[in-house]
Amino acid sequence: MEIMGRLFKKTPSNSYIKTETRGAKKPLRPEVPQGMWRKCNKCSAPIFSEDVKAGYYICPKCGGYFRIHARRRIEMLADEGSFEEWDTGLSTSNPLGLSGYPKKLAELKEKTGLDEAVVTGKISMGGYATVIGVMDGRFIMGSMGHNVGEKITRAVERATDLKLPVILFCCSGGARMQEGIVSLMQMAKTAAAIKRHGSAGLLFISVLTDPTTGGVTASFAMLGDIILAEPGALIGFAGPRVIEQTIGQKLPEGFQRAEFLVEHGFVDAILRREESKSVLTKLLALHELKKKESDRVEGAVKWAGDGKEEIPGVEGISAWERVKLSRKQGRLTGLDYINGIFEEFTEFHGDRAYGDDRAIVGGIAYFKGRPVTVIAQQKGRNTRENIERNFSMPSPEGYRKALRLMKQAEKFGRPVFCFVDTPGAFCGMEAEERGQGEAIAKNLFELSALKVPILSVVIGEGGSGGALALAVADEVWMMENAIYSVLSPEGFASILWKDSKRAQEASEVMQITAEDLKRLGIIERIIPEQEPAGKKNAKELYGIMAEGFEEFLGRFGNLSGEELTARRYGRFRRM
Repeated sequence: MEIMGRLFKKTPSNSYIKTETRGAKKPLRPEVPQGMWRKCNKCSAPIFSEDVKAGYYICPKCGGYFRIHARRRIEMLADEGSFEEWDTGLSTSNPLGLSGYPKKLAELKEKTGLDEAVVTGKISMGGYATVIGVMDGRFIMGSMGHNVGEKITRAVERATDLKLPVILFCCSGGARMQEGIVSLMQMAKTAAAIKRHGSAGLLFISVLTDPTTGGVTASFAMLGDIILAEPGALIGFAGPRVIEQTIGQKLPEGFQRAEFLVEHGFVDAILRREESKSVLTKLLALHELKKKESDRVEGAVKWAGDGKEEIPGVEGISAWERVKLSRKQGRLTGLDYINGIFEEFTEFHGDRAYGDDRAIVGGIAYFKGRPVTVIAQQKGRNTRENIERNFSMPSPEGYRKALRLMKQAEKFGRPVFCFVDTPGAFCGMEAEERGQGEAIAKNLFELSALKVPILSVVIGEGGSGGALALAVADEVWMMENAIYSVLSPEGFASILWKDSKRAQEASEVMQITAEDLKRLGIIERIIPEQEPAGKKNAKELYGIMAEGFEEFLGRFGNLSGEELTARRYGRFRRM
């Protein structure tokens, strides 16, 4: 065995190959079939090629993502035999008259089997028809010249005519330099086509893969109703090398990567490649063009919280006790209600401008089989979570995220359910720098005319304008032990009486309980709590609330946008 160890060495498959011996002039090369092994470009580990193909082109050692050929990605997503390719064989152009450009294009066509850096067409995915476009980095780094822009534009136009959603997988170094200003114009052309598609009420999902940069990032890639990104993908307008050369600084680890984009509000979620088909199919299902009328909720359903009934247990507890109960640790949070009442909640992130505020969560879900948008101000369940959620005090980017999701709901005809629970909007210096007042004002402005039903439920604290920004609704309901006020009792006492210790007294004066606000006509319903909302009675409360939501949709779900906005305006006009 010792002799064999000197003469042979182990391969990764534990078989032995002969090595150089004394007196030999050259080592014998391993007898490995070409293409059987490859090296990961991230961890440099040797990988069996078949394992990579079977594993969605993800390194089994480090989890790094390899780039996928366009047709292979389509195979991974499309129902078998459903892909119908569009717009092949477009004639090429050479607007700058570069001598070597036509030859380069011809060579790439032969080498890659592609006619351009994008493949477009129609597929069925999980039974749902969609138009798809997949860019391929092997063709001049996936750059966008005239034909790429033309193929994408034609695909989007055809999707608009067919009333189909569009999914584009982006992989590009940007506009194609070899076509000069003509390549730049493709940015405007594709964006205009997507605008027309969106104006028709149709869904556009953009999936950002490694890399997505330059003119593609600054056009169709960042215009999705939903923007997803593969883990670790490089995404940015200017590449890292350009930035470093410009500013003379080394960029931090993870800068411009997909996770960085989520944190900074530009990407809804990370899309793991092995989950791509299931996630995208779910999103297509949630955006079906029309619900059958039989699926609509009809008629009024009586429930325990009807505003015309006496609510047992409302009286007999002081306002200050209600304040303490609304803030009590262990009280059900917005996410508790979302997960307990709705099905298949998918959270989306970011305001598309600055960041993702974790004090507000939002996304899409099903309610009784109907797609809806749900948004909640989220408190933490412990100190660590409260710090992460900023104690449910939203920043401007939180309100802008909520508004983005509500405008998206309007586009696709989804009702909106909001859960209000905040001591107030965050009042830090950075919030003022980023326009806290403007963000809240914009929400009030836009929600007043949103053309889909809106229901807001105050589940804990409803503090000032920070709460109102999610409560310009067709109806506002309150949990029995919730409060809703112009500011906190402590703040009221400090301003009015210059003594925050008189908060208890202030709470009695301010008329902040559900009973007070129902009497004043500020809210429509009170949801009873036989005991304070918590884990013990969670299922009961979810059931009561779900029954009420069903009744709400029965009254508001079939009204036209004009009827909804007129009624909503009248509601506030009477106050």
